[in-house]
Amino acid sequence: MTSTLFLGFVAMMAVVVVVLCARYLSSRTAFGVLAGLSVWFIYAGLLGYFGVLQNTAMRPPGIVFLVGPVFVFILLFIVRSYADARVALAFPLWIILGTQCFRVGVELFLHQLWIDGLVPKMLTFKGANVDIYVGASAPLVAWLSTRERLGMRLALAWNVLGLLALTNVVSRAVLTAPGPFNLIHAEVLNLMMGAFPFLFIPGFFVPLAVVLHVLAIRAISSRFRTRDLG
Repeated sequence: MTSTLFLGFVAMMAVVVVVLCARYLSSRTAFGVLAGLSVWFIYAGLLGYFGVLQNTAMRPPGIVFLVGPVFVFILLFIVRSYADARVALAFPLWIILGTQCFRVGVELFLHQLWIDGLVPKMLTFKGANVDIYVGASAPLVAWLSTRERLGMRLALAWNVLGLLALTNVVSRAVLTAPGPFNLIHAEVLNLMMGAFPFLFIPGFFVPLAVVLHVLAIRAISSRFRTRDLG
């Protein structure tokens, strides 16, 4: 039941991303995003289905074949975003910020995975994960961003804190997973990263959160620069 609900959540957020791209960028861009997501979902899903991600005896460990491409994508996106602000400025800022509320859903699924024994408590909002507060505050921050300069400053600070919160939970997730990077010995191993369909938490939702933060920071910085020059 949890797996089915989670797959529905993944599909819903993928549709949201494609629809927003079609609305604020172009149909061609939306099609490219849809094609890219489809290929990625199939690739990551097959890795999980065939047990590659759970194979800690491989060198490099199987999980690298999921985390590696995600890291490269995030790095390239950050570099491109700071070289060209057009994508960030194409979306209304409040939409970029408000979309982060999806993180509440992710945290609720993580909580269920803890109950099921697939992740340690520290990866949930009952442990050391404060990401749910980032998601819950996203609608308020989206509204504040429309309150002129002070609101945008608050939104900028919130995005920085959001990235720090994400770094915290991602680091703990990697260090509690089985394999050579298992440096934090929690009550249970983090089996979520290699289990289908929950591998899409690091394989889709984490990069989505980072992309939204980067877009927001780039958009706010560009608006500040434009007003200062004006």
